[in-house]
Amino acid sequence: MYRRACELMPGGVSSPVRAMRSIGRDPIFIASGSGAELTDCDGNTYIDWVCSWGPLIGGHAHPKIGAALIAAAERGTSFGAPTVAEVELAAAICDRVDSVEMVRLVNSGTEAAMSAIRLARAATGRDRIIKFAGAYHGHADDLLVAAGSGLATQGIPASPGVGAAHAATTTVVAWNDLAALSAAFDADRSSPVAALIAEPIPANMGLVPAAPGFLEALRELCDRHRAILIFDEVISGFRVARGGAQELLGVRADLTVLGKVIGGGLPAAAYGGVRELMEQVAPLGSVYQAGTLSGNPLATAAGLATLELLDDRAYRQIAETTELLAAALREAAAAAGGRDRVSVVSLPGLVTPFFAAAPPHDFEAAKRADHAAYGAFCRALLERGVYPPASGYEAWFVSLAHNPDLIERTAAACREAFAIGFAESPARAAT
Repeated sequence: MYRRACELMPGGVSSPVRAMRSIGRDPIFIASGSGAELTDCDGNTYIDWVCSWGPLIGGHAHPKIGAALIAAAERGTSFGAPTVAEVELAAAICDRVDSVEMVRLVNSGTEAAMSAIRLARAATGRDRIIKFAGAYHGHADDLLVAAGSGLATQGIPASPGVGAAHAATTTVVAWNDLAALSAAFDADRSSPVAALIAEPIPANMGLVPAAPGFLEALRELCDRHRAILIFDEVISGFRVARGGAQELLGVRADLTVLGKVIGGGLPAAAYGGVRELMEQVAPLGSVYQAGTLSGNPLATAAGLATLELLDDRAYRQIAETTELLAAALREAAAAAGGRDRVSVVSLPGLVTPFFAAAPPHDFEAAKRADHAAYGAFCRALLERGVYPPASGYEAWFVSLAHNPDLIERTAAACREAFAIGFAESPARAAT
């Protein structure tokens, strides 16, 4: 199947990280998923810690989501016209995220981030934006500069085809470096900042939380310079808390980018914010953005069904499961003789084991982790029936379908896999 795929698609995949080249093996073709487990085309079963890179917070083939999809499909798959479900999903988003008063539904996180940047530029009359090194906000030209995630995995700092004019309007700053950020705002008085875009919980260079007070400083700097603060919550939105990172961490954005969970496994995303800004979007305002499949009936049905699963009890379960997984990874690393070679970072619903003596504080530190050892660790896990992210620059995703038994099985596999990873790079001692 892989040979056939390589004849038909670049690298044999539809998205680069799936190729598994960074961990030194061919990709696995999936036949089905159920709960927290995957089955490949050869009949092998894996405990899944990727969950479609985040959307499947309820697990694979959740019966309530499946029933909602079947009911929606029987009524029609696309109309190109308003539906009740998209209004209900918009209402659910606005109810959960305090900073969002109006929302526009789109089809992907890339589209949502691109549209939020356009809106911020229109609202401020400025061009320059600031982003952080290692942050991935989709593959729009303005944002594909010093990006993390799949680009970091392949060692591509930007991308051919991104014009110099686009790169010139994007200022890149190291994450958690307040002095550099302040200087970036003041760097070019002739080109004031339109927007600062950030993942409030960065998870595209691995999970690298903000230092105490850093997010509050982002808010203060944007207010001082009359710039728009955009939080990219494609990953954290409705995963880390009912109201996303803004609820968990207590800092509000002007515009919020959402995705993954709000589609329940189908293509869906959104951008939203205060009414004053969102009323500038067409047809109410002059900032144009459109999409034939935006608010698609299937995606809105799956999104609504997913959000209905996520009550206070569900978030407590996700937080508890996350801590169990993080503790199991730490104990497995220690049992394999690597107590000082692995740092496990976690927040509700997200975990990253870095092959590094200390948790990274920015992208440069994340790059210094032992990614060769992580690759060997991943290969060993796959051989033992555990499916981790095929990149050390990603988070492991916890779902409601994961349970203590699956964590214990994962831990047993990790004890052996960590030892194999350490043996792969014996010279990379703790520092």
